Amino acid sequence: MPSRPRLTPAMADIRRAVRESLTALDRGEGGDGALVLVALSGGADSLALAAATAFEAPRAGFRAGALIVDHGLQPGSDDVAARAAQQATKLGLAPVEVLTVEVGADGGPEAAAREARRTALQSSAERLGAMRILLAHTLDDQAETVLLGLARGSGPDSLTGMAVDAPPYLRPLLGIRRDSTRAFCADSGLEFWDDPHNLDPRYARVRVRHDLLPSLETALGPGVAEALSRTADQLREDSEALDHLALEWAEEIAEHSEAGIALPVAALHGQPSALRQRVIRVAALHEFGLTLTRSQTLAVARLVSDWHGQGAVHLPGVMVERRDGLLRFAASV
Repeated sequence: MPSRPRLTPAMADIRRAVRESLTALDRGEGGDGALVLVALSGGADSLALAAATAFEAPRAGFRAGALIVDHGLQPGSDDVAARAAQQATKLGLAPVEVLTVEVGADGGPEAAAREARRTALQSSAERLGAMRILLAHTLDDQAETVLLGLARGSGPDSLTGMAVDAPPYLRPLLGIRRDSTRAFCADSGLEFWDDPHNLDPRYARVRVRHDLLPSLETALGPGVAEALSRTADQLREDSEALDHLALEWAEEIAEHSEAGIALPVAALHGQPSALRQRVIRVAALHEFGLTLTRSQTLAVARLVSDWHGQGAVHLPGVMVERRDGLLRFAASV
């Protein structure tokens, strides 16, 4: 009988991260035996996550399976997906499914692939009744996300990075460095796949990973990735608190109708611009499911702060106009 691999620091850290993430879930959502699914690419990060989840999930009262998405963007991608499925099955994960998707062109190749992947994962998780989809984003991914958001000037919300638990997704490895996932695989005898796209400098994230972050570490000293991750955590806490306050205030002052929602201009005008803009975003999101960009938010806010009789602001599926002392949001045809 083959002996178990020795428990190394990398294995212990990743298993602990998975265990803590699973045990923190509200068991009322799925009860004992609830299913969680690992999004597995075959790379070091997701393979380490899959192995740790296969070990920890039954001990935490969960069933664990795996979903492998074949984007069809590289020759032999079907073979890579099939191998990942075999590894998942060998680890004891069940069910294991390979999902073949068609990647469009909207938003560029990265965004299109991400959208196709998320649609496939969420559809399969819903069909299988899964409680969460486990993603293998690491601390390094978090740092890259914060830097990309900063470079794009996308506002404070983009700097909050990724949350550990953002249903239907769970990211147990956000506190784990990428080097640890590779060490986990080496220590466990798992052969992982290196995606050639992760070395392609045409992608902004690749340039951040291989050029920008190392340069920052050289110039500022070690610990830059950890500092960026801490910053994301702090900003996320602030953002969640402000969103909660903005939602409470919006519910207090809002006037609802069949057509939509209206906010008193006088109440909005008397608030700091940051709160006014957040209330506008919250109203659009909760009433219409519309996530406003900063430019869209500012256009609506000018109906309050820079009013000179201008017409309505037209957003995707929503029209906002100032009339009778109210900022009126209504669905547009």
